[in-house]
Amino acid sequence: MSFFSKSPKNNEHNSSSIKWTQLLTIEQLELIKNNSFNNPIVIFKHSTRCSVSSMALSRLERNWNTTKTGNLEMYFLDLIIYRSVSNAIAEKFSVRHESPQLLLIKNGEVIYHASHNEIIFEDFVAKLV
Repeated sequence: MSFFSKSPKNNEHNSSSIKWTQLLTIEQLELIKNNSFNNPIVIFKHSTRCSVSSMALSRLERNWNTTKTGNLEMYFLDLIIYRSVSNAIAEKFSVRHESPQLLLIKNGEVIYHASHNEIIFEDFVAKLV
């Protein structure tokens, strides 16, 4: 069972080998955009009420391979609690809101995004090169 099936208490947590940072505020989006010029960043938007979202998160965690991801920063958004942040992501990065959704941000722009069963570790890792 994923750590995020319950509401996280910390800002960071190691789940499997993924070091998640919670995305809690709209202000964090500017930091994410700026930091993406140094290292790629992933945002995973998760609905705690959706079994497809839980399945996508679980599959991502099971297939995670730190050797292939390097210094990738991982942000987790509980979009039920932080819907305004989810809406701001759609606006800031010009990507239609979906849930679950994975966004890969590099040099201030979304270079890859996927939702539902299309969230596949190997697919977004291929975009890191």
